Amino acid sequence: MAKKVYLAVDLGAESGRIIAGLWDGRRLRLEEVHRFSNGGVYLGETFRWDTLRLWGEIQNGLAVAGKKYGKQIVSVGADTWGVDFVLLNKQDEMLGLPYHYRDARTRGALERTFKKVPRAEIFAQSGLQFMELNSLYQLLAWKQHSPAILDAADTLLFTPDFLHWAMCGVKRAEFTIASTSQFVHPLKRNWSLSLLKKLGLPTHFLPKIVPPGTTLGKFRKSLAERTGLAGVKVVAPPSHDTASAVAGVPTADTGKANWAYISSGTWSLMGVEVQKAVLTPRALELNMTNEGGIDGTYRLLKNIMGLWLVQQCKRSFDAAGRKYDYAELAALAAKAKPFRSIVNLNDSRFLNPPDMPKAIQEFCRETKQPVPKTEGELVRCAYESLALKYRETLGSLEELTGEKVEVIHIVGGGSQSKILNQFAADACQRPVVTGPVEATAMGNLLTQVKADGELSSLAEMREVVRASAGVQRYEPAAWNAAADRFAELRRR
Repeated sequence: MAKKVYLAVDLGAESGRIIAGLWDGRRLRLEEVHRFSNGGVYLGETFRWDTLRLWGEIQNGLAVAGKKYGKQIVSVGADTWGVDFVLLNKQDEMLGLPYHYRDARTRGALERTFKKVPRAEIFAQSGLQFMELNSLYQLLAWKQHSPAILDAADTLLFTPDFLHWAMCGVKRAEFTIASTSQFVHPLKRNWSLSLLKKLGLPTHFLPKIVPPGTTLGKFRKSLAERTGLAGVKVVAPPSHDTASAVAGVPTADTGKANWAYISSGTWSLMGVEVQKAVLTPRALELNMTNEGGIDGTYRLLKNIMGLWLVQQCKRSFDAAGRKYDYAELAALAAKAKPFRSIVNLNDSRFLNPPDMPKAIQEFCRETKQPVPKTEGELVRCAYESLALKYRETLGSLEELTGEKVEVIHIVGGGSQSKILNQFAADACQRPVVTGPVEATAMGNLLTQVKADGELSSLAEMREVVRASAGVQRYEPAAWNAAADRFAELRRR
């Protein structure tokens, strides 16, 4: 029987959930309380988040939790994707609808930015991989098309920070989510004000950065009355969903770099856990990223275009009346010819095309490969390309740390894809251990348990994960010839 209950607000690109963690002192049992859809919304020529609808769904879920668990509930914390933010004025009014990171307004932003501040200097001031969707380039886009809104902004809150403010009224930037911005210093662990000033960007609206596990306050009185959750605390977990997912990896090797993780979902975030940011010229050359973790750690990783390709292929198939679930698509992919077509996931055409199958076909046609035509061929192309990108990234991680990775942990929703898990083991020539599926919720909730004094360290949190969740193991077979083909594509 649970002696305490903690709540995770977990928002992904496709859906959001309220998940309860029932804590008995040794194990954490998860119960989904409320689930709702998510996704970008087109408004004119722009792509936005329907943030107020999401907040409405969260309140509905909190009310359901209040009725079910009552006074057992200790705290709530939110985690979401990175980089996107809300701007508030002095009266706490939202300034515009928050943009989606896939909005086209930042196209070409990297080249324009490097003319003002060199790439190496930006990396030294942030430690982050260069992606035009990063918050830095979003701010520059705001300055270009709506400078008056930036001038009127009094507070910038990343998406989970906004949700925490909506819950308790406290404006803070949790460290792991702030570190996705590309304007947090990787050594000082604070805002890179000099970088922003060189780019002519305002800094007055940046809130204080706090570490994961910080208690922000109690529910607003009005929210407590609507949800029946009087006295419930708001605790900032690792608010970047990948940071929570990595905290929820069931490894016994905390503090070592001999294991890698893949947080698998719409994006694949592949990396290792390190004690200090890796800021070498080679890390810059390999376009690696250093994002904040729990207990002072950093996540040395690569953002990889993940199951987005498969999700968007499914969307196109559905629109054409060819409706399959993901299991059916995986079965079709398994029957397709191996290594027929491979794509370079770094190609910007895959970021948000109107028709993903056509984008894949165009790439294959341009690179003189057989053009995938059937659903199985298209999805297999996506899976194999993703697994080969994992192999390439694994080599970069081992080079930068000087450590051989012995095992790869795959967590998150994508860990349910058996075909991709096996492809990852085959491509990387490493055993793959999958699970928990709900690693993000686990990391979020166990940080709250730790903040409540029930646990004392990240190692203890992971011990609870091992005791609470099952895993599956995949052994590798060889993919060397395919890896050579993939490397050749990357050189084109």
